[in-house]
Amino acid sequence: MNDYAPWLEANDQYLAAALADLRARLQRAAQSHDAPATPPAAAATALMESAPAVSAPGGQKHSWFARMFSSQPARTPLSNAQMKVVDTPPAAPPLVVEVPDVGTTAAGAVTSPASSVTDGSSHTPALSVLANRLGLSAFERELLLLCIGMELDTRMPALCAQAQHDPAKPYPTFALAFAVLDAPSWDALSPERPLRYWRLLDIHQPGAQPLIGAALSADERVVNFVKGMNYLDDRLMPLLTALAPATLPPSQRAIADRIVDGLRRVPVGEALPAVQLLGSDSVSKQGIAQAIAEAFGAQAYRLSAALLPGSVAEQETLIRLWQRESQLLPLALYIDAADVERGDAAAQVRRFIARAGGLAFVDAHEPWTGTASNTLSVDVAKPTAVEQRSLWQRLLGDIAGKQPQHLAGHFDFNFGRIEQIAHTALCAVEQQPEALAQLLWHGALARTRPALDQLAQRIEPKAGWADLKLPDSEKNLLRQIVDQVSRRSTVYDDWGFRARMNRGLSISALFAGESGTGKTMAAEVITNELGLSLYRIDLSAVVSKYIGETEKNLRKLFDAAEDGGAILFFDEADALFGKRSEVKDSHDRYANIEVNYLLQRLESFRGLAILATNQKGALDSAFLRRLRFVVNFPFPGVAERKAIWASAFPARLPIAPLDLDRLARLALSGGSIQGIALNAAFLAARAGVQISMPLILDAARAEFRKLDKPVNEADFRWLESAGGNA
Repeated sequence: MNDYAPWLEANDQYLAAALADLRARLQRAAQSHDAPATPPAAAATALMESAPAVSAPGGQKHSWFARMFSSQPARTPLSNAQMKVVDTPPAAPPLVVEVPDVGTTAAGAVTSPASSVTDGSSHTPALSVLANRLGLSAFERELLLLCIGMELDTRMPALCAQAQHDPAKPYPTFALAFAVLDAPSWDALSPERPLRYWRLLDIHQPGAQPLIGAALSADERVVNFVKGMNYLDDRLMPLLTALAPATLPPSQRAIADRIVDGLRRVPVGEALPAVQLLGSDSVSKQGIAQAIAEAFGAQAYRLSAALLPGSVAEQETLIRLWQRESQLLPLALYIDAADVERGDAAAQVRRFIARAGGLAFVDAHEPWTGTASNTLSVDVAKPTAVEQRSLWQRLLGDIAGKQPQHLAGHFDFNFGRIEQIAHTALCAVEQQPEALAQLLWHGALARTRPALDQLAQRIEPKAGWADLKLPDSEKNLLRQIVDQVSRRSTVYDDWGFRARMNRGLSISALFAGESGTGKTMAAEVITNELGLSLYRIDLSAVVSKYIGETEKNLRKLFDAAEDGGAILFFDEADALFGKRSEVKDSHDRYANIEVNYLLQRLESFRGLAILATNQKGALDSAFLRRLRFVVNFPFPGVAERKAIWASAFPARLPIAPLDLDRLARLALSGGSIQGIALNAAFLAARAGVQISMPLILDAARAEFRKLDKPVNEADFRWLESAGGNA
């Protein structure tokens, strides 16, 4: 490949010579006073009769990149066998790129540029490259140069007016081209021929003016290409974002290699399938897409599905621009449709992909129904826990300690996120290495919060083991939950259980018991012990009466929590995880689908999910089979109630001596006891006195009435007497 400067000099020389020839033609036409401005009717008829059959570029399988380096015209469809494959990934296309002096055949052999006008040197002019790539005939190429000359040579407008014997026409027209250029062809006017199909020319046709006499101008992108500046069309730049090269872990590299191998095996002449990348991690999918594009010498650009035009006409214009750019630059298209579920938006994406052609990727969560058969669907997961641990170790170095295993066991990050967290923490601990663990942990937690904060309510955990008044058997189950979450990396990865199990790696627990028996407090205790975040799921924001919306909301919730660092707490879980019903109508069927989706999603969830219910019998039995733990929260006995009363009041609260044994005989749950203590504190604050037994009894009476429990006044009077004596 030649250096750019010598090629540019040769290209300028070619353009100077070609424009000089055009000026001479226009001058001869101007000097010929008898020459008509337009061909006579007989000549026009001959042009129409001799014109070849129109070959529509729009009906071909256009090449999708690297056609700049080939000498074959675009009217011959480029198959997958003609892809330019490189061993090392190229840099992203620069603003100005080199134009080679030779092309490549399908087999990769070096050839001379076919049917191209050169300057006699070994360099291929950009105009010839453009004509070959876009399938222009010799007449169309000269017509395009005539229009480009208006931008490059200030003498051209006057010459055009003189050649057309009309001072009001200082611009090229089709009629002028027919008069001064060799081998004119009437089909050049067709919207299916390259000049108009690829939008190489802008036609200014006011009112009822005939097309043949309309003013013509060259597209700015085309003018700059012919001058040697090859860059992405500025009409596409606001819509597209170049994907950055990424370091892929072995598991994702294997996926990219399989896709590349599959694309290379597509039979010659067939269109490449669109690659549908499935999963929730868009960052990993973008890295794989760029790696595949690099394997074929291309640069992938991301286009958000939300930016696709709504009207067919506007979308067609965008498609034509992208197709043209794919002929002039080595490009691949990555459509981000992660938020597109179904309906018109999905149909627009499918239509765009089908029409755009070339190497294309679609970012989707799940396979789309009704997708064309020419689609390759691949599941993309984040790096494995072992790969994440290795990266943590490599980035942190000798000061890592046990942090790589600890972080990889609790969080599920892609490589980019791990690099960001590690870099931030290392920069902050240059003077305090002992603070690394805390900075890494808090940095990882902070990365998981934004998405979940929009979907669930974060609970600040305050309770500890000492606050939890449960029998020893239930406490032991809670400690087992903590142990399994904290040591899952050792069991799953170091001991090989992950490789043996396709499902059931999630840790889920059911907390069953009456209201106020400590289910939420137990979730707080576990959260505090693990140092994670606790999120209560708001069922009113999740459950929807509209078909399919509940699954959509749940998918967003679980996807946001997949990064780890969060415990999902489904309070009143029976409202969401209820039994499947007999199908009597469409609503029953879709309700059962929601339950089935929950079963699958809960089982594949990487983190800890806690379901709390006071109606265990209302849960679907399939959930119970899939739960790792079931912890029953019994109604507190006398001993537990006494312990709850003893810890119900803060230490600095002014309080008179209390008869805890007598208070423990009141049949109340822990939640009710906490409520009575709080209400009694407000009564004491209003009266300006210490909390005493009479105030507590007043609050207790109110609680009994609230719960519709009978109030035994004899017991309360006895307690009042005892409290009064005290």
